[in-house]
Amino acid sequence: MADKAILAIDQGTTSTRAMIFDSRGGVLARAQAELRQHFPNEGWVEHDPEDIWRDTLQVCKEALGKAGLKPGEVAAIGITNQRETTIVWERATGKPIHRAIVWQDRRTAEECRKLEAVHSLAVAAKTGLVIDAYFSASKIAWILDQVPGARARAEAGELAFGTVDCFLLWRLTGGKSHRTDATNAARTLIYDIKAQRWDEELLKLFRVPRQMLPEVMDNAADFGTTDIEVFGARVPIAGMAGDQQAATVGQVCFEAGQIKSTYGTGCFALLNTGPTFVPSKNRLLTTIAYRLDGKATYALEGSIFAAGSTIQWLRDGLKLIKSAGETEALARGGAGSGNVYLVPAFTGLGAPYWDPFARGAIMGLTRDTGIADIVRAGLEAVCYQTGDLMGAMADDFGKAPTTLRVDGGMTVNDWVMQRLADLLGVPVERPEVTETTALGAAFLAGLKVGVYPSLKALSQLWARDRRFEPSMPEEERRRRRQGWVDAVRRVRSEG
Repeated sequence: MADKAILAIDQGTTSTRAMIFDSRGGVLARAQAELRQHFPNEGWVEHDPEDIWRDTLQVCKEALGKAGLKPGEVAAIGITNQRETTIVWERATGKPIHRAIVWQDRRTAEECRKLEAVHSLAVAAKTGLVIDAYFSASKIAWILDQVPGARARAEAGELAFGTVDCFLLWRLTGGKSHRTDATNAARTLIYDIKAQRWDEELLKLFRVPRQMLPEVMDNAADFGTTDIEVFGARVPIAGMAGDQQAATVGQVCFEAGQIKSTYGTGCFALLNTGPTFVPSKNRLLTTIAYRLDGKATYALEGSIFAAGSTIQWLRDGLKLIKSAGETEALARGGAGSGNVYLVPAFTGLGAPYWDPFARGAIMGLTRDTGIADIVRAGLEAVCYQTGDLMGAMADDFGKAPTTLRVDGGMTVNDWVMQRLADLLGVPVERPEVTETTALGAAFLAGLKVGVYPSLKALSQLWARDRRFEPSMPEEERRRRRQGWVDAVRRVRSEG
């Protein structure tokens, strides 16, 4: 029924997608536009916020057209987004004062390393995070310091900060709503995830004016309604979550101990720890999985900076392939020993290493090495990095996950999913709907407006497409794993 349809906006690092779901979580329509990235200096990554806004409008209208729906026939909108990416704009005009600084950007790495040496424990106790250029706080300060007059304007209340969700909400509501959700706020380094508020000490440490910040809401909440000029109708915006938390909801990981891993530009694994804030001994992140009715559910998270982007590099940088679709056949057809390792530390290493100065390498090359071996090593790198995260999570949480739920673009590759199960030694489950990030945003919006009655009802909508069982002998798994550990050690900046 049209009045049960939910429009999900999924604004990612390399593309912007709109999907329309029905009351059973089924896909009615989808549309997608590739997002241009800018690399003005080594280690810098930027987006044009106006590109993001234009693409969002385009894909929403296209998806509505494909579904045969008018905007007024949509029950609600849910938004999910690339997290940590930072935008500062003028309150009076809505115009950004600088390009968006993307989560992958490393321009503030040295400053963050200095702060981490002194303030790491105090910041982690409140935010669950490490002090790293990955997060928003140092990006905000950089924009305010580099754009002439920006800091004074921010302190005067003339400028607004937001992650991509917040910027899109501002534009969708015609500047009437400056809000974000708890999961996106939790990724800024200035939000206390225990007290559930912006923290004055952290704001002072990172030099971020309080006047810039949005109101923080639950993930299913009244965020506002679209301005009549946007779609020609006022549509409630009722759900919002950062992409990895949205995928956690889409994978219905509502019980402590359940884990999902999303394979997009990067790879992100979240382990639900329930109402308990679990500090990590292994440099994982403690974060908010979701917040409903004012109650936070926490998670341990591991972040891998390069997953799908590794395949993009093989295609666009080395030009070994013409499309990602070629990788499965190459991996299956390769006859090598498996001793080639590709460590994709293009912008450093994420969890559990947090080494922004590591750089990538391909190791184990011989005269027999061919394109198939290098492509397979790139695919296996995603599996090995997931293993790094799973091992750290098992140690922090006290028990190892027994099953891994996966989603994202790379999961359509059966070879990768089987190799993932083999190298992890645990079953891997792929759902029927692999666009779980958008699905999670739809679920959250639908919860708020009554399309979906409860979390229990959402759990009953999840359906498995395929389960991959591990089949690699333990001795071989250990040998391959040790080869990866050695390869990582060689690229570490401290190694």
